[in-house]
Amino acid sequence: MSSEREQSLRTLTHVLYGLYAIHWLTGGITGLIAIIINYVKRPDVVGTRYQAHFEWQIRTFWRALILYLIGFALIFVVVGFFILGVVWVWTLYRIIKGWLYLNDNKPLDPQAWF
Repeated sequence: MSSEREQSLRTLTHVLYGLYAIHWLTGGITGLIAIIINYVKRPDVVGTRYQAHFEWQIRTFWRALILYLIGFALIFVVVGFFILGVVWVWTLYRIIKGWLYLNDNKPLDPQAWF
């Protein structure tokens, strides 16, 4: 892979982490933009070190969405608030961990929950 393509994919992956990081401030709009870009650009990262980051981001999005929906469904029961708080912290953790691993060029297991 050319260094120009490598740098382009690295920059894109940083941008996607940034979009996910601010999704709470935009009502989720930047998260939707990021997941669309993840799927559109997914073929470009196959076989690169960025493939794991894309899978990590995609899995974070879908798992968080499902868990947020469960939390909202249970909000009339007090446990829903607890679930929403835990999902918020878990999502923040995954964004930070993924972004730090990208910055440090460390391998990332996209299958892991933590």
